[in-house]
Amino acid sequence: MNEIIIFILSTAGAVFILLAAIGVVRMPDLFLRISVTTKAATLGIGLILVAAAVYFQDTAITSRVLAIILFMLLTAPVGAHMIGRASYFTGVKMWIKSRHDDLKGKYDPKTHKLSSEDTPKKIPKT
Repeated sequence: MNEIIIFILSTAGAVFILLAAIGVVRMPDLFLRISVTTKAATLGIGLILVAAAVYFQDTAITSRVLAIILFMLLTAPVGAHMIGRASYFTGVKMWIKSRHDDLKGKYDPKTHKLSSEDTPKKIPKT
């Protein structure tokens, strides 16, 4: 029974990593590539690590696997966000068929501080 679970988890993990690799090749711009690889590769690596924990059935290995998965879930989105933000600020062009740019006009190009149109503007005191 464990062999079947290991086979399913590792195969699903390999498929998600394959989809991430295909996404890097097929997506038209940097921002879509970052999105695909962050989501699919993180899930694929997590599934393969869970398969390793099931295979070894050791508390030490399982705790390490859980720590690695937690680390991946915390760092991969942050790293992808930082790369995407730096790319946007340096002027990397979006795909020509992108319909909406959420950040356009909402940040100061000199300081890179974001502002929201929803926040009320301060009224100067007279």
